[in-house]
Amino acid sequence: MKTTLTTVLTLMGALSLSSCDTFDHLEAKAEKINRYENVSLHLAKENRDLKLEISRLRSEIQGLKSEKNYLQIKIDKYEKKTLASTIGSDSGRSLASVAPVKPSNDLVKYDVYKWTPSQVLAMAEKEFEQKNFEKSAQFFMSFREHFPKHERITDQFLFQAGVASFESGNHPEWTLHHLENLVKAYPTSKYYRGAKLWMALTYLQLGQEEKFFTTVEEFRKKYRNTEEWKVLSPHYEKIVQKFKRN
Repeated sequence: MKTTLTTVLTLMGALSLSSCDTFDHLEAKAEKINRYENVSLHLAKENRDLKLEISRLRSEIQGLKSEKNYLQIKIDKYEKKTLASTIGSDSGRSLASVAPVKPSNDLVKYDVYKWTPSQVLAMAEKEFEQKNFEKSAQFFMSFREHFPKHERITDQFLFQAGVASFESGNHPEWTLHHLENLVKAYPTSKYYRGAKLWMALTYLQLGQEEKFFTTVEEFRKKYRNTEEWKVLSPHYEKIVQKFKRN
């Protein structure tokens, strides 16, 4: 009888311990599930917030696109108005002595495409960078022909236009037109000496040796330690030797 009672008590204790372990396990599992649910709710909220932000940004982008289109229309109208007011100006008349782009080799076709100032200048600079100097020279010259008082005609513009014209090998009069304007209008420009250099080489190309010597003498006296003088001096020495032989 005593043995049986002991066995029963032992079994009851084991069941009690087993129930306690089961309860702890269930409680831990419930807590884990609860954590997952909290994380899931948090992620769901973040997802909703991101969708709202994406929607807001799309609306903002669309608004910016509309504003850009509106501004472009305003710019085009302003440029057309500027063109109308500048045709026939003094600067325009000063171009009369400079040969325009020949129709047989017109790479700009301004009358066909009706370029805006920004488009003409962008093409001129792009072709210059790609060393397509004939096309670049024509676009620079077209810009000056059609928009002679435009604010983008700066010392840098005139220098690039002059170099493009020289490198094309076809337009020495354009080269001198651009660069003579530069040295006259911008005597303190960082492009001043470079403009003088290309002018001198153009004089040499045209056989205008007196003008070439005048420019070279200026370099010899003022800018003897410059890179420009290194370019000019060999030509100078050759001409001097030629005159000595004669």
